[in-house]
Amino acid sequence: MAQPDISYGAKLCQMAEVQPDAPAVSCGPKTLTYQQLHRRTNRLARGLATYGVKAGNLVTLGLPNDIGFIEACWAIWKLGATPQPVSFRLPTGELEAIIALAAPPVVIAEVQHKIDRPILTISDIAARSEDESDLEDRVAPVNRALTSGGSTGRPKLILAGRAGLAPAAMDPVSFWRMRPREVSLVPAPLYHTSGFAMMVDALTIGAHLVIMPRFDPEATLAEIAARGAACAYLVPTMMGRIWRLPEAVRDRYDVSSIKTVWHLSSPCPPWLKEAFIHWLGPDVVMERYGGAESQAIAEITGAEWLAHRGSVGRVIMGEMKVFDEAGQPALVGQTGEIYLRRPQGAAPTYSYVGAEARTLPDGWESLGDMGWFDGDGFLYLADRRTDMVLVGGANVYPAEIEAALEEHPAVQSCAVVGLPDDDLGNQVHAIIQARSEISADELKAFLADRLVTYKRPRSYEFVDHPLRDDAGKMRRTALRDERIARMKTASSAA
Repeated sequence: MAQPDISYGAKLCQMAEVQPDAPAVSCGPKTLTYQQLHRRTNRLARGLATYGVKAGNLVTLGLPNDIGFIEACWAIWKLGATPQPVSFRLPTGELEAIIALAAPPVVIAEVQHKIDRPILTISDIAARSEDESDLEDRVAPVNRALTSGGSTGRPKLILAGRAGLAPAAMDPVSFWRMRPREVSLVPAPLYHTSGFAMMVDALTIGAHLVIMPRFDPEATLAEIAARGAACAYLVPTMMGRIWRLPEAVRDRYDVSSIKTVWHLSSPCPPWLKEAFIHWLGPDVVMERYGGAESQAIAEITGAEWLAHRGSVGRVIMGEMKVFDEAGQPALVGQTGEIYLRRPQGAAPTYSYVGAEARTLPDGWESLGDMGWFDGDGFLYLADRRTDMVLVGGANVYPAEIEAALEEHPAVQSCAVVGLPDDDLGNQVHAIIQARSEISADELKAFLADRLVTYKRPRSYEFVDHPLRDDAGKMRRTALRDERIARMKTASSAA
């Protein structure tokens, strides 16, 4: 008979009883055991309660990667409330827009914004109580409330359809291929969908979660080697920076302990994925496609990818189908909009606050991605529907051009957008952050045998700042709007 699920708070208590002295979480030189984490979060939960946090609340959490982020999440869950993580770098205006949706009683952050909510640090909360004894068990009705800017740039909340529950059984392996007491490394932001999911998975399976305050390519390899990490989560931007380290530097670190490397969140250039598969092994490199909405998931192993180059996998949960512009199922190999549907009979997996889902009849919902299926049922992504550029009647997908540009060793990061053009409707414009000196003419020559003529950028712009955030995400709509505004200003001045 299957054991019932238990609250996240009860699960941490269980771990503190089963393996009290096992390391739960480490960041740099600091480590908390499961018993220490359990007791510490009991104290913090009581501290939060004195500020009015209660069951059912959303609590906005704007902390960098640190043990305090994990402590805050479990303290919130122990009150039956829901963590609502955001980037700790959010400017006041964006934070206010999110708070208007979440209505949290408090915000937990280190930056003191001028807003109409109390902003608390972990030290503020800890100062309100010294009681580390167990609390009354509570279950958060929503286990997480993540934030997305979406295609419009306006924030929305994605409330999980699942409560804050974990399996009571001590499972030997988790959904993310983690195992009890093994080390799982997360250098990516915990506020992002996949980083947050990996955090929860590691600490509810009984693994040793190692987080990094910020990503550094060589430091990541050093952490794997020093701690014997078995599982790691990277975004393609991180993979690219690791791969571009001098080979002698990569070879300096023993990464043979790694059993699984997950990459998610953004498209991975095929050349880079192939390099990682040959480096770490086809059974190690794993990819999943889905969204914070969790209606459906596709998965692919490194071995499957070598046979279906460029794919993000076959569907392992729920359903996915590609529809054409007329709303009809697309043919094999035909690009269209990808729609997802939760498993038949399953409860809703999410709800939006501040947005409406893009839907078709019969429960199909879109995340805004374009793609196609091959004859073996493997899914391939083209790009975001809202990012697609129509050039002289032809569909151009920025992600394809960005992947080609990022093969050049001088390109650190890049973004491709469509700008208005009187002749073609739109022209392809490339924004480049270079790691070494490179000219537009050199990049044009580089792409000459990689992309058909109409896909090649007509114009280039060089910038000195990253074009993706720490989670590997890029806001192409905002980049495009900024450049169109400049064009209008320049036209008016002329």
